[in-house]
Amino acid sequence: MNNLRPKIQIFHCINSFEPADILRGACKDKAELKLISMPCSGKLDILYITKAFETGADGVAVMMCKEGECKYIEGNKRAKKRIAVVDELLVEAGLGKGRTAVIQMMDVGMSGAIKELEEFCQKLSNPVEVPSIKG
Repeated sequence: MNNLRPKIQIFHCINSFEPADILRGACKDKAELKLISMPCSGKLDILYITKAFETGADGVAVMMCKEGECKYIEGNKRAKKRIAVVDELLVEAGLGKGRTAVIQMMDVGMSGAIKELEEFCQKLSNPVEVPSIKG
């Protein structure tokens, strides 16, 4: 992992987050971000997440609507479960926990979600906290 700028793929629900809003406030100097828009976070598949790591991502975040406010009823609940599965797979593979993040829209709006994303970026920038994927 590049100690200064980890690569982070962000899957985000288009019903809750606009790419420009994410990029405006998020981690510009701390990470290389790749945004992937989805019609609902529930469309996030385990294969998409694992492929992100396979192609060089140091971390994966999924940004979704607030719990109980999913336009498609339970999409955000499914996405949270899938991220948890991948997190466990990374532990089993010896890559450690903490390379994934679930970031939900909050009552304080976009600013709270961006703050969480920035904390995730900072965590991945600290090589002591997260073991290296690339050996």
